[in-house]
Amino acid sequence: MPLLIGPLAHPLLRARLAPQAVPAPPLQGRLLGGGLAGIAPHDWPRLAKGGGDLPLWQTDWTPALRRYAEIFGLAPQDHRGRELLGLGELESDARQWQPDLAAAIAARVLDLPRDRPAAAIRKRLPMIAGWAASRLRASAETADLPQVGPDAAARVSVDAIAEPYADYFSVEAITLCQRRNDGRWTDPIQRAVFVSGDATVVLPWDPVRDRVMLIDQLRAGPLVRGDAQPWLYEPVAGRVDPGETPEQAARREALEETGIALTHLFPAGHSYPSPGAVAEYLYLYIGIADLPDGSAGLGGLATEDEDIRSHLVPRAELTRMALAGEIRNGPLLNLALWLELRHRDIRRAAGQG
Repeated sequence: MPLLIGPLAHPLLRARLAPQAVPAPPLQGRLLGGGLAGIAPHDWPRLAKGGGDLPLWQTDWTPALRRYAEIFGLAPQDHRGRELLGLGELESDARQWQPDLAAAIAARVLDLPRDRPAAAIRKRLPMIAGWAASRLRASAETADLPQVGPDAAARVSVDAIAEPYADYFSVEAITLCQRRNDGRWTDPIQRAVFVSGDATVVLPWDPVRDRVMLIDQLRAGPLVRGDAQPWLYEPVAGRVDPGETPEQAARREALEETGIALTHLFPAGHSYPSPGAVAEYLYLYIGIADLPDGSAGLGGLATEDEDIRSHLVPRAELTRMALAGEIRNGPLLNLALWLELRHRDIRRAAGQG
């Protein structure tokens, strides 16, 4: 009979994994690490000496707890004859633990089909975590937006969700009913949604030299469409990792793809690029950077098979390219026009004139 400790003893996870758990005598000590416990495949805390009383909760092995422990590779650790569940290898990540996100991930993995191997789910945990974080952001950021659509409290009912494809990305097939504008409800409707999680997009701009940095790389979408030029000019972009903000992701991606550091970030028009079938949400930014001669080159992460080339382009040339139809990447087109309209305001706000 294990004793839940640390993240697993938190009310949000305990309620999902072992709702019948009861308090046990506390343990003297302190926990180190664990900022990504239940979020990444690793980084469960380690028990250390010192500190105060650590809460413990005693529970039977519920089916949910056993499945969760199998997915995350958790095993009880013996401590003076007591089996503690919720400890693991110490990782270097120092982020503050996010219980809401860990609980959302737990709900997601436990809702997946029971015949799906735990190892396969564990392999996909980074993408599952990114999707769970995207859903939490969406709920928080849109709660106070003006209502569009039918004037009613109940407007949509999702009756079933399936996941017919799940690899790096996934596809969700949903069955829903929606309230029509005339007040009636539709019959069940089938929809399929490509799930990738949120992404951040940033256009580095040097207001002193008045030029931007673009990148190019091979893109699978244009290639599959039969595009004769599947290498596109693009801004810096990448997924928002679970546990980080879109702004943090923008700075990280700029370093990874181009090697440059951004001093300021100015939000542009955040948006859904194709909301009819894609659940991706893009956070767009203009990033202030120092772009001297010679700062362009080759970059990207070898672990992700990225082969990225960067280019220095005068802002006026970027505007010309946009108006001439030479930019075929949607986020870059938006950012090019945004920068043309707002460059004076951004320059002043960045203290450059």
